Amino acid sequence: MADDVSHNSRRGLLLVSPPFLTTLVLLAGPLGAIILFSFWTQDYLTLNTDFTIKNYVEAAQDPIYGLLLGRSLLVAGAVTLLTVITAFPVAYFISFHVKPSRKSLWLFLITIPFWTSYLIRVFLWKVVLGFNGVINSGLIEVGIIDAPITFILYNLNAVIITLAHAFAPFAILPIFVALEKIDRALLEASRDLGETRVATFFRVTLPLAMPGLVAATLIVFIPVIGDYITPRLVGGPGGLMIANMIQTQFLKLNNAPMGAALAVISMVAVTVIATLFVWLNRRFLKVRS
Repeated sequence: MADDVSHNSRRGLLLVSPPFLTTLVLLAGPLGAIILFSFWTQDYLTLNTDFTIKNYVEAAQDPIYGLLLGRSLLVAGAVTLLTVITAFPVAYFISFHVKPSRKSLWLFLITIPFWTSYLIRVFLWKVVLGFNGVINSGLIEVGIIDAPITFILYNLNAVIITLAHAFAPFAILPIFVALEKIDRALLEASRDLGETRVATFFRVTLPLAMPGLVAATLIVFIPVIGDYITPRLVGGPGGLMIANMIQTQFLKLNNAPMGAALAVISMVAVTVIATLFVWLNRRFLKVRS
């Protein structure tokens, strides 16, 4: 018996080792390098490897970094909220109102935007939101406005709209999976006990779908913080985010340690917010149960 346990342990360790080593090399290695770089300094091409917290002190004292980080968190929160709110009805409709034989087709249609390059989709949004774009031209044509509106491009509004569209499938799919796992008999039992459709939704469907909502929130919120292409193309000077400053530090100012410090600060902020969100969700579910 002991030999069988030992053999299974060795076999399990053998199976786990390749993905563990791959994760260690491809994820933990670069992350460790970024953290190490953040405690160094650089003067153009000269890299000083003496340990220092100078970069973190500068990041804390210079208001531009705090402004960009706060703006990034604000945009990420707005994009996440908008994406999840618009994704849930789509996922709910597919799960509860589409025939099982056609659900695969609907999910296939949701993934169609991934067939085109992300850059192409961003440029298309510039065409839609532009001064002479589709929205302005259409509104002028029907007589709703007399002159093109300018608040939908080269600002935070354009960044939020573009990112919400880009990450919509990432929110729809996990919510759909969570809704599919709900036992329909529970909904029927709620209705049989006299609950209305609205009450059944809030007391049964929504709590059971919460794992999908949490997954969708994290899947959208975390990568939005690191997006720098969309703010650069549609955000304008007032729509730039912390990732744009990190890119500038690495590629234009030749100050990789400062860029690494900003990256670490961003990761810590995202980790704290994500952990707090998961903790609050668990508290909410405990109270409801």
